[in-house]
Amino acid sequence: MGRVFTSNPLSLSVPDPAFESWLRDSGYLEVLDNIPSSSSSAAPNTTASTTSTTVTHGILHYLWTLVSLFTVNPFSKLTTDDFSAATPSWTREFLGFLDSYAFPSSPETLRLRVLENVKRYARNYASLFILFFACSLYQMPLALVGLLSSLALWDFFKFSNERWKLDQYPVIRQILIRIAQCATVVILISLNVQMALFSAFALSYAVMLLHAAFRKLTPAKQTSRGRSST
Repeated sequence: MGRVFTSNPLSLSVPDPAFESWLRDSGYLEVLDNIPSSSSSAAPNTTASTTSTTVTHGILHYLWTLVSLFTVNPFSKLTTDDFSAATPSWTREFLGFLDSYAFPSSPETLRLRVLENVKRYARNYASLFILFFACSLYQMPLALVGLLSSLALWDFFKFSNERWKLDQYPVIRQILIRIAQCATVVILISLNVQMALFSAFALSYAVMLLHAAFRKLTPAKQTSRGRSST
């Protein structure tokens, strides 16, 4: 624990896993984000390594950290409550400043950032997806026509259901629902609505991963801590 605590008169120490577990449970994730990995801290102590070996080790470390980005499931800890919370500020909290970004020191730090930032900025990422989807529809007018046509089809079905009391004829109602569903699928596929949806999802997913991986963690309980100190 020399990298966390200095020596004390009572020679008290806490194992690293126990200390990191306490930080996670207490919400001090930004402290874990700032702790360097053991591999990165041990590399400069090797006196026999040459400059080229050090550079190669650093490049491999960065590449391995980036590759680990594709093994993280960013939605594993996401819940519906994350979307019901207030939207974080786009400037001060979501974007931040230049010093709010840094390359993750290890794959563990990258995974911690992605999982935590996706939970914190879930509403921001959802808004970006809607924005990208709207831009995709603007670039693909036929997809916009297909989406509006499918919505108009279901509005017409709802109007017909209320006007002709189709609830009294469940068999006919089920047949009309299946016809409307098939017609909706044909319209969406033929007018490339799925391509607009896929391109918006791919772009927003890439932006979400990069932002969550390079955005440093900030104190999640900053307000409560300030109140308790006063």
